[in-house]
Amino acid sequence: MEVRKENWNYFRQSYPEAHRAYEEFGKALGSGPLDAQTCALIKVGIAAASQFDLALRSHIEKAIQAGCRPEEVEHAILQTAVTVGFPRMMSALMVWREEKKRL
Repeated sequence: MEVRKENWNYFRQSYPEAHRAYEEFGKALGSGPLDAQTCALIKVGIAAASQFDLALRSHIEKAIQAGCRPEEVEHAILQTAVTVGFPRMMSALMVWREEKKRL
């Protein structure tokens, strides 16, 4: 099992009430005018810009599950360069390239 999924399972099992609250919070924010794919790509961009590699890996996976095409995920990552800088984008691009191999 992957480390991030193992850690998520630990959180879910150790803190079930907090996990439920987090899940409900996410569902509440997910209902709105943006479709699931757009929301997923925004989350990829935020995780990439923030350099949260584990979150980026998770959001890449979720974006693909939401029906985003690989080129859309990559484009979302590329968009971060003009706002947060080329080095951060390149770091996220490296994570993406590693994750793409697993798809």
